Amino acid sequence: MSEARLSIRTDPSLKKEAQELFNQMGFDISTAVNIFLRQSVHDQALPFRPSIENPDNIEARRQADAGEGRRYSSVSDLMADLNA
Repeated sequence: MSEARLSIRTDPSLKKEAQELFNQMGFDISTAVNIFLRQSVHDQALPFRPSIENPDNIEARRQADAGEGRRYSSVSDLMADLNA
């Protein structure tokens, strides 16, 4: 099977993080890119829906990941805070 070479530019730290992730999954970046390309061709679309995310959602996720933000002991406490 003949192969075509594909060259892309990316941030070095992103490449390193991606390599580490894909290695944990058992494959390399080349395989990951081929999976992406095959899925795109199969779906005739990107294999995800690109969108502009609401900054409030980004901040809420950051807070949740960092263990910050409000915590509630019950749904009624949460609802009371939301309705206040």
